[in-house]
Amino acid sequence: MPKQKIVIQVSMSSEKSRSKAMALVARADGVSSMGVTGDGKDRLEVVGDGVDTVCLVQCLRKKIGHAEILQVEEVKEKKPEEKKKPEEPKVEHQLPYWYPGYYYHHNNLPPPWR
Repeated sequence: MPKQKIVIQVSMSSEKSRSKAMALVARADGVSSMGVTGDGKDRLEVVGDGVDTVCLVQCLRKKIGHAEILQVEEVKEKKPEEKKKPEEPKVEHQLPYWYPGYYYHHNNLPPPWR
């Protein structure tokens, strides 16, 4: 199921009822984020995957008070734009890298086992 954004208007008169409503929404299945919005801080904005909106509103009505669904919409994921790497300038005649030879000293001593 795609993610959905649900806006619910709840009559929350005090800070205690707000925290109670937030705790109730947080326990609901499929909720990924939530917040209190609106001018009067009376709206709950819930984002989640597979959230049962009707059941959530019924629980809010039982525990908090009047609750009403204002908006339910699908959240579309924003894909990050792939940044194109700047192309390296093409060199027509590129000389091979020069690596200095390693010096290995050969001693003319006989091996130790002779």
